[in-house]
Amino acid sequence: MRRDLLLGLLYLNLATLFWGSTFVLVKDGLQTLGPGQINFVRFVIAMLVFLPFLFRRDARLWWAGLELGVMLFVAYLTQTVGLQYTTASRSAFITTLYVVALPMLLGLLGQRLGWPIWLAAGLAVAGVGLLSYDGSPPNPGDLWTLGTALAYALYIWRLELFARRFSTLPLTGIQMLTVALLSLVWMLWEKPVWNTADFPYFSLLYLGLVASALCIWLQALGQRRVPAPQAAVIFTLEPVYAAAFAYILLGERLGLQGLIGAGLIVAATLISQLRSPKPYPEQVTPEV
Repeated sequence: MRRDLLLGLLYLNLATLFWGSTFVLVKDGLQTLGPGQINFVRFVIAMLVFLPFLFRRDARLWWAGLELGVMLFVAYLTQTVGLQYTTASRSAFITTLYVVALPMLLGLLGQRLGWPIWLAAGLAVAGVGLLSYDGSPPNPGDLWTLGTALAYALYIWRLELFARRFSTLPLTGIQMLTVALLSLVWMLWEKPVWNTADFPYFSLLYLGLVASALCIWLQALGQRRVPAPQAAVIFTLEPVYAAAFAYILLGERLGLQGLIGAGLIVAATLISQLRSPKPYPEQVTPEV
């Protein structure tokens, strides 16, 4: 039903809205903690939210959650490491290249996509470039963040399948557990030093509870209803929401280039819904 598709779009937009505030928080946290420490703490917090849903004895559910969790770990790790070397705006631009990588991947797998998706992907990348790209020279962080785009393209593709097949609460909880454990291994390899004096308590609580637990669950709910290529285009609204937060909270204003970029992204999200396939007719698992 069309109502299901609209509800899925609402879930994805809410997740993207909250994600719009995370680049600056992670960048700030890196002043005190390493990438492994940030990801370990935020995903332990997120995992605790879903602890009651981790006692499911379903091997297929666990394999699905583990697969998604590994891809999610790679995406968050490469983005966090990249932010050590590049700016938040440049990271946002490179990350959104998944909106092009995903249709290319689906095309290689034999799936035909209509012209609205390809047009929307091109407009979205151009819009994010105008809105976020700072024109600074290439740096090692760019290469790390390119890994984020590729990992997230794979994640969005696989999540569409698993979110329709399994209950989203335990599926999300297993992902949080997987990312927390892998982040623990990475953190120990970094040989971290904990500085309690400047520990970013608020930032990590927000990253764990809102940007991880809530947003990844909302993404799973949304992708039960919205095909992966359309979902990828919607996620490019992230820098638009980030700019809106900066305007409301910090008084920062977009120049003409930024306004044009934001307009292109909004147009891309609308175009991506043209001739969209019908939403999935039935849910094979409970809503949550």
